[in-house]
Amino acid sequence: MKQKPIVIGVAGGSGSGKTSVTRAIIESFTGRSILMLEQDYYYKDQSHLPFEERLKTNYDHPFAFDNDLLVQHINKLLNYESIEKPVYDYALHTRSKEVIEVEPKDVIILEGILILEDEGLRNLMDMKLFVDTDADIRILRRLVRDIQERGRTLESVIDQYVTAVRPMHNEFIEPSKKYADIIIPEGGQNHVAIDLMVTKIKTILEQKTIL
Repeated sequence: MKQKPIVIGVAGGSGSGKTSVTRAIIESFTGRSILMLEQDYYYKDQSHLPFEERLKTNYDHPFAFDNDLLVQHINKLLNYESIEKPVYDYALHTRSKEVIEVEPKDVIILEGILILEDEGLRNLMDMKLFVDTDADIRILRRLVRDIQERGRTLESVIDQYVTAVRPMHNEFIEPSKKYADIIIPEGGQNHVAIDLMVTKIKTILEQKTIL
């Protein structure tokens, strides 16, 4: 019997700790083939738009994502077919010509702020997780990340948070929490919740086979 891949969705607001939770899952499955598929790689191609128009893109709105392509790619991986994951060029605000070859694995972790907002994506998930972290912690983490890693100014990060990140979180991300099977407060710091979740995933893996 050949085992069918399991798809785990990890959602939550920007700076919530989704990556920490994902790393904890990966570390718990040493020896088993596992891959992470980030929704951030699937921003829509905007090469047909003038650069000035691309600058207006709201990356925290559902319309920014090419979820149709993401669904296609997950279905291919579920059939043990490789995919060419797109790469997004944030300097040019459009999709790069570069792609990343991704081979199918037993466990697929789908990570992104809005993966639970999309019904097509939800329908492909065996388990849906939402990392729930207080807004003040999320904005502090985002400030540190964007300033240190992305060369942003304090003023630009705060402006983006007030005008786009916070309203989009309240309108789209927070309501998607109702679709989660498990809500993990405080992300990667919640070791008890992660241990329980990993145990459940292992149970699903044992039961999920193709006859």
